Amino acid sequence: QVQLVESGGGLVQAGGSLRLSCVASGRTFNILTMSWFRQAPGKEREFVATISRSGISSYYADSVKGRSTISKDNAKNTVYLEMNSLKPEDTAVYYCAAGVTAWSRDSSTNPQSFDSWGQGAQVTVSS
Repeated sequence: QVQLVESGGGLVQAGGSLRLSCVASGRTFNILTMSWFRQAPGKEREFVATISRSGISSYYADSVKGRSTISKDNAKNTVYLEMNSLKPEDTAVYYCAAGVTAWSRDSSTNPQSFDSWGQGAQVTVSS
């Protein structure tokens, strides 16, 4: 079992920045893929960013590409999502997810590939 805890959400003005953190505990040695998803009210959960265990592979949704950076600190079992130039449409609950299958673009962007989820962090961007 892997437990995930997100932090760093909050209220920010449009154009501002935010860094989300996700700390993993439990059977972290099984984790091969970490991804961020988000869900806005009335919408389905959507992929945001992903990173492989080694950190060599990463991928971003077009909606955040160029404005966001995913990174990880294996020593701290923590994955970060830094978002810049935030827009009101970035408002959502952000979830981190941990997967035990080898990283690939297809699996890491599909929420059904993940068994472990955090409780979510609310990000609200005001205009």
